[in-house]
Amino acid sequence: PQDGGTRQESPEALAFIAAERAGRGIVPRNFSEAEIVSRYLCAMVNEGARVVQEGIALRPGDVDVVLLLGYGFPRHWGGPMKWADMTGLGDVLARIEAYAAADPFFWQPAALLRELAEKGGSFDDLNAAR
Repeated sequence: PQDGGTRQESPEALAFIAAERAGRGIVPRNFSEAEIVSRYLCAMVNEGARVVQEGIALRPGDVDVVLLLGYGFPRHWGGPMKWADMTGLGDVLARIEAYAAADPFFWQPAALLRELAEKGGSFDDLNAAR
């Protein structure tokens, strides 16, 4: 803590979390740093694809600019949509589909992401076309 105190777990909060897990059949597990980053990036890419698909953003590059300049996304990755292109949209889609095995509600692939991945396209193709 910033105030110099010591952190203490709340027994009430831990009991609530345990009850919710048990009620939903969730077994806690550890996540590696790499998996946390992958899940975070894939979620951003999936939502970015929805934003473009719905016409909220004109191009995938617009999504990248907002996240780079407005949210401090690491510049060396070029933005989440650029990261997805460099990773390969097929790989990103495969990760999302794998995550969906545990949570199909949250991990529903955006139609635009699926379409581009299946035809071997990229988000950069859309930047040039729009």
